[in-house]
Amino acid sequence: MPSNQTPLGALPARFRRQRVLMVGCGDVGLRTAGQLGAPQSQRVRLMALTSSPDRVRLLRACGITPLQGDLDDPASIQRLAGLAHRVIHLAPPPTDRAGASERDPRSLALVRTLRLRTPPLALVYGSTTGVYGDCGGQRVDETRTVNPHTPRAQRRVDAENLMRFLGRSGVRVSVLRIPGIYAADREGGTPRERLLKGTPVLAAKDDVYTNHIHANDLARACAAALWRGKPQRVVNVTDDTDLKMGDYFDLAASLFGLPKPPRLPRDQASSALPLMLLSFMSESRRLDNTRMKQELRLKLRYPHVRDGLSPQGQLI
Repeated sequence: MPSNQTPLGALPARFRRQRVLMVGCGDVGLRTAGQLGAPQSQRVRLMALTSSPDRVRLLRACGITPLQGDLDDPASIQRLAGLAHRVIHLAPPPTDRAGASERDPRSLALVRTLRLRTPPLALVYGSTTGVYGDCGGQRVDETRTVNPHTPRAQRRVDAENLMRFLGRSGVRVSVLRIPGIYAADREGGTPRERLLKGTPVLAAKDDVYTNHIHANDLARACAAALWRGKPQRVVNVTDDTDLKMGDYFDLAASLFGLPKPPRLPRDQASSALPLMLLSFMSESRRLDNTRMKQELRLKLRYPHVRDGLSPQGQLI
């Protein structure tokens, strides 16, 4: 037992419970908390920043201590300084709007706060594979130079740069680049609604490669990076699927017993589809996940979208 001369806070780290702060604790954050809290409950205390009073009860029910604050109000998050040993940052930048810049003010506010006092030992940031831009269907690993084509992706590049800046303070930063997230128990987490609407996809000659990760595998990757990630390292978090977008929707239609979507050439799609959807159809890349498997030692439970979309796979 610690004496009065050796308070608990001064004990070696191996005897102290690690405090993990979740910044952006939505669907993936809650899944990650489940990964951290179940097998390691004796060594981890989970906390989550929330700007919504309505979410406090849910966080407490999940064994997470809620901390109210808002990344859009930097003064409200100063209490986070020096609070956690490890941080998982999954909060997105502000969405596109009039006057929006290519910067991520939310990540900037968090980095400034974490530097006010002793910074955390490790931080995991959830970025997007959109930072690569269009790669013409080429295989892409983490050494490829970023080339963001949209303001949304440009803000993610800014956030990644801020995390690297924080890493200069001795924080072991892991940047996870994440593609399309899916799961049957996630809101909008499968193509079913889009298939029911009959939304077209591109004709085969114009189609693009797309990448995916099951939400549960992503949560496992976040947890693994918190403990195993190498310093200032970027990791593609993606499954082994190698499909073009139209083939992905055809596969989903077969699994759901629904009609396959109509195919349109690109020149017709530009006038028939929303701009947001067209932006996803303008980028083609095949992500390499070797680093994820070797460095994070992550064995995918859903290596192919077929495994996660099929009725049998959804029960795993």
